[in-house]
Amino acid sequence: MVLDHAACCAAIQARDARFDGVFFTAVKSTGVYCRPVCPARTPKPVNCVFYETAAAAEAAGFRPCLRCRPERSPAAHDGDGSLARRFLSDVQRDGLFGASVEQAANRLGVSSRHLRRAVERECGVTPVGMIRTTRLLFARRLLTETRLPISAIAFGSGFGSLARFNHCFRAHYGVAPSAFRVRASRPPAASLRLTLAWREPFAWDALVRYWSTRAIPGVERVEGARYSRTVRYHGCRGWISASPAKGAVELTVSDSLAACLLPVAGQVRAMFDLDANPHPIAAALGADPLLAPLVRRTPGLRVPGAFDGFELALRAILGQQVTVAAATTLAGRLIARFAEPAEGAPHGLTHYPVEPAALAEADPAEIARIGIPGARAATIHAVAERAASGALDFHHPTARTLSDLRAIRGIGQWTCDYLAMRLLRWPDAFPEGDLGLRKAIAPATPREASERWRPWRAYAALYLWTA
Repeated sequence: MVLDHAACCAAIQARDARFDGVFFTAVKSTGVYCRPVCPARTPKPVNCVFYETAAAAEAAGFRPCLRCRPERSPAAHDGDGSLARRFLSDVQRDGLFGASVEQAANRLGVSSRHLRRAVERECGVTPVGMIRTTRLLFARRLLTETRLPISAIAFGSGFGSLARFNHCFRAHYGVAPSAFRVRASRPPAASLRLTLAWREPFAWDALVRYWSTRAIPGVERVEGARYSRTVRYHGCRGWISASPAKGAVELTVSDSLAACLLPVAGQVRAMFDLDANPHPIAAALGADPLLAPLVRRTPGLRVPGAFDGFELALRAILGQQVTVAAATTLAGRLIARFAEPAEGAPHGLTHYPVEPAALAEADPAEIARIGIPGARAATIHAVAERAASGALDFHHPTARTLSDLRAIRGIGQWTCDYLAMRLLRWPDAFPEGDLGLRKAIAPATPREASERWRPWRAYAALYLWTA
């Protein structure tokens, strides 16, 4: 993306929140880079250089502002674009936690050398530099917002050792992590809490209503405006709880998840679609006669993502040809029969998400006893087998994941389109075979009507479903 200097200057002059995370302002006279909403005095245009990513600003020698805290800005990229954009989306989600550039390139279907060239050409920074900056910025947040030991922060931010973390932090910011924490402008909270920013408007109530009708008994719970669930990730087990704050989600995390905080926070961002920019979506869909009243009624509607991709795939299969309430009941039965109990979790959370291996080892007839046809149980068993063996990657899903799923008997186009919306977070995914959408759009066909909603058809589908 080519950043227009005059337009960026106008945005920082107005402190326009629509551009928060879209670009960063580096000030040559101070050596600091800021968010467009920084409360500090607006710098002179001649002193400003604009970068699309924090990694590019830091690669140019600028350091993060201590007032606006660039590490707290929402991200601005999705995975439905060029190779570099898809890599950037992966990095911003979890800092490539537990993976290498070579593994990331393999997931994207290219060589590491080709990926490096594409990222450097489009983003102005190396893949390694982008990963390092993402992890260091997240560590800065943990140093200022939590009381975690520095060793826990090192591992929770994706660094393989405390020595490596200390070296990178000092080399990058010119100060040791312990000294940076002492200089923090506010004392950290007593519990393990993080704030994850969003862009206004945000239809939190509509999103929570969506979860409340689909919450898997024992694994998820919605109480008022608060969403809670158990978590199993990278060998860690625990629970999270999310509630709305001013312009952000306040995320509470159990201490047992400290070792994988970076990917957990990234999954929550994806789950609540926090990085969406509602303004271009509203401008495009609000001009459509069918959708305009829905956009006005519920501004800032988000596409709900998923914390656990395998869990979402199971839920989609269980939801085939049954009501939402019936699918919820079946999911609860599956959890009660095959999932591991969660000891010490908050009230209402009784089990961890079911593991692929537990279903892969079960007989399909045993799975069918939850009240589903044998053919559907066989589909669940086949998906679980492939997920347990690593043939299906639900942690870093790609278009290949969908094509591999489509090859399994019992997985149709609707299921793949639905997962493209919620799991891959493709903003233009659209399940045109959905009966509810067909009724909402009639007498036009979904394909005809949805063409005018590109590239935001996933959000159009949510508006129609919500209505």
